[in-house]
Amino acid sequence: MVTLCIISSERAGKTAICAGVGKNLLRNGKKVGFFKPIIADTKSVPIEGTDSDAVFIKHIFALDEPVEYLCPVISDGDNLTGKIKEALARVSLGKDVVIVEGISEQYQTSYGMVEALGAKVIVVEGYSKDLSKVKNSYKDFGDHLLGIILNKVPGSQLERVHNELSTQFGEVGVKILGVLPEDRALFTLTVDELAEHIQGEMLNPTEKSVELVENFMLGTMCVDHGPEYFGRKANKAVVVRSERPDMQLAALETSVRCLVLSGNTAPFPVALYGAEDKGVPIILAKGDTIATVMSIEDALGKTRFNQETKLPNLTEIMEQHFNFQALYQGLGLTY
Repeated sequence: MVTLCIISSERAGKTAICAGVGKNLLRNGKKVGFFKPIIADTKSVPIEGTDSDAVFIKHIFALDEPVEYLCPVISDGDNLTGKIKEALARVSLGKDVVIVEGISEQYQTSYGMVEALGAKVIVVEGYSKDLSKVKNSYKDFGDHLLGIILNKVPGSQLERVHNELSTQFGEVGVKILGVLPEDRALFTLTVDELAEHIQGEMLNPTEKSVELVENFMLGTMCVDHGPEYFGRKANKAVVVRSERPDMQLAALETSVRCLVLSGNTAPFPVALYGAEDKGVPIILAKGDTIATVMSIEDALGKTRFNQETKLPNLTEIMEQHFNFQALYQGLGLTY
């Protein structure tokens, strides 16, 4: 059994990478496990709750182990290394590879954990980070390091970024395993999640409540050419004032996932009937338009990769831009 740690010092898409790597290993006949230990400060309040990433990975990997085994809370007292090894043993039985997802806030503990587990390492970083300034820090992982992945790179910059990073990191002996293009669909929200994040009231849940919102549009101040304006983007949420049924009806004539009504005032019956007729959910937000937009922006900054419908997009991206051959070779597996 080989252990693969996927870590990052920031929210850069680790869970997505875990899912993409794991699904590829599974398709190639490997038995794959998952492990995401949370190191709890013994001086702080105990950590409670279920980790949504672990729940998601358990589902898509079809794992039998309970979630509390996949994502155990381990105190940072004496014999931390022994406790981590013991917890890993519970999920590694019969597995060819166990993928360990690190926690960004506990990045500094990764060095000790990697050493203790004898694991291989992939570091995931976001495009905005100036990696040239920290490239030497990755060398601290020594022979454990398989390479790094740069995630969420604008499509127009892929070739340039890949060439530059390959040159810079090649100089210090660090391999670039992938430069992955930005795909907003991978880190967006379902209609239900949007309502929850902005603390809005779902007035008429429909089948579209579980669909992904790929775009957002703001209702204009006038009704002229409303359908033409809203037709510019598909699969969207439209934010519009609750007292503007004209704009709401115009948006409903286009490809819309939901309406988000600002102002905390009930919609006009004509708009509600129109939405129900087309199966479009309406979310009633508590604040005004500016506050609602700010809430949505905050929600988008906290999105997680935890919907199975995103897997086809992820698989396609990784097949095209990730070096699976180098991964398998580094793990000592046949490709």
